[in-house]
Amino acid sequence: MVWLVGALVLLWIAWGPLVLVVAAAALCVPRLRWWVQDRARVSRRVAGGVTGSLVVLVAVVLAVPDGWLPIPPAPGAWVGPSYVGRPAMARHYAVAVAQNPHLAALPPEVRTGPLGLQPEVETSWFGLQRCGRLELTSTDRLVALCSDRSGPSLRLVDPDTMRPETTQDLPDATASCTGDVVYLDDADRAVVATTDRRVLAVRTGSAEGDAELATDATWDLRPYVPYGDCLVALAPDWAGRIWWASRQGLVGTIAPDSGEVRVVDLGEEVRRGLAADEAGGVYVVTDTALHHLAAGPDGTPQPAWRTAYDGTSGSAPVLLDGGVVAITDSADSRMGVLLVARDSGQVICRQPVFGKDEGATESTLAAVGTGVVVTNNHDYSSPRSTLLGFTSSHGIARVDLVDGACAERWSSDVVSPGSGVTASRPDGLLYAWTKRPSLAGVSAWYLTALDAETGRSMWSVRAGTGLLAGSDGSQVTLGPAGTAWIGTLAGLVRVRDRE
Repeated sequence: MVWLVGALVLLWIAWGPLVLVVAAAALCVPRLRWWVQDRARVSRRVAGGVTGSLVVLVAVVLAVPDGWLPIPPAPGAWVGPSYVGRPAMARHYAVAVAQNPHLAALPPEVRTGPLGLQPEVETSWFGLQRCGRLELTSTDRLVALCSDRSGPSLRLVDPDTMRPETTQDLPDATASCTGDVVYLDDADRAVVATTDRRVLAVRTGSAEGDAELATDATWDLRPYVPYGDCLVALAPDWAGRIWWASRQGLVGTIAPDSGEVRVVDLGEEVRRGLAADEAGGVYVVTDTALHHLAAGPDGTPQPAWRTAYDGTSGSAPVLLDGGVVAITDSADSRMGVLLVARDSGQVICRQPVFGKDEGATESTLAAVGTGVVVTNNHDYSSPRSTLLGFTSSHGIARVDLVDGACAERWSSDVVSPGSGVTASRPDGLLYAWTKRPSLAGVSAWYLTALDAETGRSMWSVRAGTGLLAGSDGSQVTLGPAGTAWIGTLAGLVRVRDRE
C-alpha cells in the first residue's frame, strides 16, 4: 500500500489535480476499491508513521525564518513548458525621461531586465504574505510593502540572499480600503500611507550604510481625513510637496519641513494613484473626471481644469511625451484609452481596446514615449479567479498618438491576470506576469517578455505554480544587473539571466 500511495503522490506532483480526478474515478470500480480497502487495513501503522513525519516536517518549516526557504510549488511540474521562445536582443528606444528630483534617483523605465538567456528563477517564501509594492534603493536593497492577516509591514530585503534584513510593522486599523500606497524619495526613505490615516517617512539605511528601518517623520492626517475614509494615493510634486488623496475625494498637500497640511474636497471618489509633472501640475482621476491641480502660494490645491469621461477609469493617470496624460475609460460597454492635453484638459482622442464587454483593467498603464500599453484584467476579481487552470480574459494592447489621433499599434493574446506590464526602455521590452490556461487544472505562472515595438512575445519562463504564485495586482519591478522581481501571494520571485 505504501508504494501505491508513493506512486500516487509522485504522479500528483508531476501532473497535478488531474491525477486525483483519475484516482477518484478508479475507486468507483468495486473490485479496485475493495482491494485498496484491504491494503489500507494492513498499512494503518505505516500510515500513522507517515502522518507523524509530516507533522514534524510542517512544524520545522513554520519555525524557519521568512526568506530562508523557496516558495513551495504546487503539483503539475510536467504539465506545460518551463521555457518558451528565444533570448531577445536589447533594442533601446531613445526617449527623454523627465525625472522628478524628489523621487528615487533611478526611474523604473530606464532599468534593464533579463533578456531570456537561460533565465534562472529563484523564490523566497514569506509564508502567506503578499508584497504588493517593491521599490529599489540607491544601494540596490529592495523595499517591500507587504501585508497578511496580521497587518501591513515594510521589509528591507537583501537582493542577493532574498532574505529580509529588517522589518517594521505598520499601523493596522480598520478602514474602508487598504492599498499599496508607498514611494521611495530621493533620500531613500519609504514614504508610506498607513491605514490609520497617517503618512510616514521611513529611513532604509543607517549612517554607516547598514540595513535599517526607522521612522524619520510622521504627518498625521486624521484631523483632515474623517474616520471611515482612507488614503489611496501619495506622490511628491517637483517642488517637494507631498500630495495625497483619500477615497472620498479629499486631496491635499504636506509641506515636509513644516508639516503644514492644506486640503480641498473634490466631492468625487478617488481609487487610483496620482501623477505629477515638471510644470508643477498634479493629475487625479476620480470616478467621474480627470482633474488637473496645482499648489497655490500657501500650498492649497487649486483646480486648473476638470475633464469628465464616460464610465469608470481603472488606471491612474500616466504622463506621456509631448504634454499628454493618459487614462482609461468605458463607453458603450467597451474599454478605451483616453489621451488628454495636459495644458488645457482638452480630449485629444480616444481609442477603444479589446472587445465589447470583454475589456477592463485595474492595472497601471505603461508609458512608452507617445504611447501607452494597457493590460486587460477582465474577469479577474480575486486570486480565486485563477484557481486550477482558469485564467482571466486575454489581451495586452499598445495605443499611440500618431498625427494627432489615437491608433492601436498592436494587440497581443497574452493573459496577465490582475497585473500590468513594466517597460524597460534600454531593452525595448515589456515584462508581464502571465498565466496559461490548462485543461489539466494546473496553475502555471510565467514571466513573459514582449517586444515593445511589435507586441510579439519574445520568451516566457515558468516562475511558479499554484494559487500562491499569483500576483494579485503586484507589478514586475526591474532591479540591478538585469533582474526582474515580483511579489506574489507567498513572497518574492526573482528572474535573471544565467551568468
